[in-house]
Amino acid sequence: MIRVALVFGVGVVAALAVAVGPLYAADRYRDLREPTDAERAQIGALAEPGGLDVDRIAIESAGDAASDGNGPATTGPAKVAVRGPPRRRVLFLTEDVLTDLDEDVAVALLAAESGRVATYYAEFRAVAVGGVLAALAGVVTTLVPFESGFAAVVAVGLVSFWAGRRVQYAADARAADAVGSDRVADGFERVAERRGVEPDTGDWSTWFEVQPPLGDRIARLRERAADEE
Repeated sequence: MIRVALVFGVGVVAALAVAVGPLYAADRYRDLREPTDAERAQIGALAEPGGLDVDRIAIESAGDAASDGNGPATTGPAKVAVRGPPRRRVLFLTEDVLTDLDEDVAVALLAAESGRVATYYAEFRAVAVGGVLAALAGVVTTLVPFESGFAAVVAVGLVSFWAGRRVQYAADARAADAVGSDRVADGFERVAERRGVEPDTGDWSTWFEVQPPLGDRIARLRERAADEE
């Protein structure tokens, strides 16, 4: 009975850590502030097309643009993320989303987060991690035989990776339905360019990731846009 409780506890604690941990870490370790009335109104207008609804908004300083004197100044990270469980959801965004990004790009990023909220992507990841660690705890505590327990860990992990990708693609599809497939794809590409990265596409190594590569997500959105024409 104790081993069953331990395995269950490992799963629950792991799921809670994934669901609530990023919110706690962001609140505790980042330089955050509440938006001004003007910023709140701006965010509301940008979030409305995608239907994003959160309980709180926190703005993080993007940092001053820097230049080494031999080229253009670097740009901010343009980060947008919704963290926290239902009824405690917080929208975190950097200042440059409001000051530097084109409106279409900002709308696309907020719509993408709205899609993830609507499909409970963060909650799925938390449950998936909890399930994998609970299965692993069952093996470690010898609650289940090693062979069958290890097979269960592998099975739960692979199913979680596959399902997580489906949930993310569904989230992107919801964003595309709200603001347009090309608009969301353009937004992803513009932010990747801003950060100086090339959107990756999947290979065998990405089979073991819940989050599909950004390049694959963009490609799906482009295909969806072509089908809509």
